[in-house]
Amino acid sequence: MKRELFAIGDVHGQITLFQQMLTNWNEETQQLLLIGDLGDRGENPKDCFILAQSLVEKKDAIYLKGNHEDMLLAFLKHPEQNYDLYCLNGGMKTLETFLHPGLDAEYSPTEIVMFLNSRYPTLQPFLESLPLYYEWGRFLFVHAGVDLSKSDWHQTSSEDYVWIRDVFHKAKNTTGKIIVFGHTITPFLYGDNQTTDLWIKDNKIGIDGGAVYGGALHGVLFNEKELVRDIKLDNKGYVWDGLT
Repeated sequence: MKRELFAIGDVHGQITLFQQMLTNWNEETQQLLLIGDLGDRGENPKDCFILAQSLVEKKDAIYLKGNHEDMLLAFLKHPEQNYDLYCLNGGMKTLETFLHPGLDAEYSPTEIVMFLNSRYPTLQPFLESLPLYYEWGRFLFVHAGVDLSKSDWHQTSSEDYVWIRDVFHKAKNTTGKIIVFGHTITPFLYGDNQTTDLWIKDNKIGIDGGAVYGGALHGVLFNEKELVRDIKLDNKGYVWDGLT
């Protein structure tokens, strides 16, 4: 196990920020972890997915399944039933970057999936292989959260790992773990719709700064005991480097 872990928050297609953030990662000493939601909305979801897959396969990165990966998989498996929901949540941007703009006027959902599977045959199996959580020392990394009403958080449903919100945020954390999560943007967690700093409360750390909504992308460095550094990038090129 590497001495440190570098976790990146929800990217949502923001490839420029993603690439910039990776320049702060030391692959020799730091385990890289992506908290999920690499695609849908943003600048170029396709490039984010391809880069993330390469990091997993070539650099042993950990890429956690998010709710947007979950929706994309549901669409790939049952296109006609899940097309509208996926598009409503930013999926059209992903489909257009994988194929081409305007495809919704040309092809049915089933045809779109046929093209995707033909041109990117490893995409679906790769997404299916993504883990729901990652334990690292006293830290637990998960996309959305865990069910804190369970006596053992491992009993959390696969849906809650990628979708849970308020009941996780508000429940007392008795797991003995520091839970690091994305999914819910920190401006919402703070309740002011503007604060993009990390949200830290009750041994929970929210790292989704809402980059795709004009907020910030976080890269958070941990050692085996604590959070030691937070790098925050915004869409205007500003960088905040919080060193402890």
